[in-house]
Amino acid sequence: MERAEKAELIASLQSSFATAGSIVVAQNAGLTVADLENLRRQMKQAGGTIKVAKNRLAKLALKETDNADMSALFSGPTVVAFAKDPMIAPKVAAAFADKNQKFVVLGGAMGKTGLDANNVKALATMPSLDQLRATLAGMLKQPGTRIASVLQAPGGAVARVISAHAEKSNAA
Repeated sequence: MERAEKAELIASLQSSFATAGSIVVAQNAGLTVADLENLRRQMKQAGGTIKVAKNRLAKLALKETDNADMSALFSGPTVVAFAKDPMIAPKVAAAFADKNQKFVVLGGAMGKTGLDANNVKALATMPSLDQLRATLAGMLKQPGTRIASVLQAPGGAVARVISAHAEKSNAA
């Protein structure tokens, strides 16, 4: 790789890391090309990205960002997964690690917060941002429908009482 190509790769990684909601670093010793391609496909479908870069170049790219220092994680064959949604990269990486013994999650970062392997797994079990929004919207909508039904009930009761009196006076 020539110097210009390295500089271009570092700049590309820097911009990706700067906009990432979370970054996951994993060891991929012994993964086949088909396995790695399967992981890339899963990550892309979820909205994330997988990069394989030389450890030295990845460390240089991280130095220029506001992310937590993860340079200790870059040793041996590593893969970097990242996404704008902070839950996507940990979810996909942890799910893939559960199915593949040769893929080991080492840790990562969520902004300025460093994550170890257990933190990444904990993030993977949390609901995504869209799921949280849907839950919150459902919770906000539910009291509104209850209030509307309570407010309609007295009006309906008054109408039924008047209707009953009208029927009594018509019958008499």
